[in-house]
Amino acid sequence: MKLVLIVDDVRTDRELIGRVVSSLGYRVAFAQSGQEALEKVRELQPSLVLMDVVMPDQDGFAACRTIKRDPEIGHTPIVLVSAKSGSTDQLWGKRQGAEAYLAKPFERQDLTDLVQRYAA
Repeated sequence: MKLVLIVDDVRTDRELIGRVVSSLGYRVAFAQSGQEALEKVRELQPSLVLMDVVMPDQDGFAACRTIKRDPEIGHTPIVLVSAKSGSTDQLWGKRQGAEAYLAKPFERQDLTDLVQRYAA
């Protein structure tokens, strides 16, 4: 069973996303910061990372950029999931290497579509 890493500093957001991803048949793991996400991507080798942007230690943009530049884990798909929903934020996220950007609040079907597309 494939693993999806959910990275968000807000517990309720982690749990909400986790329930949706679990209902699709994926295992889930959690991280609360960009730095913890880097450690867990290296350790767990997830099929997909769903990452918030605004977090302590290291934001999602920086964590995404760091993961994508690492030859050992750079192939890992990342979808940024954030309340920062401006077009500039979305463009910047993609420039950091994210495959997609999902603005909060999101529709369950949009999250489902992205997970099924990128965790394949």
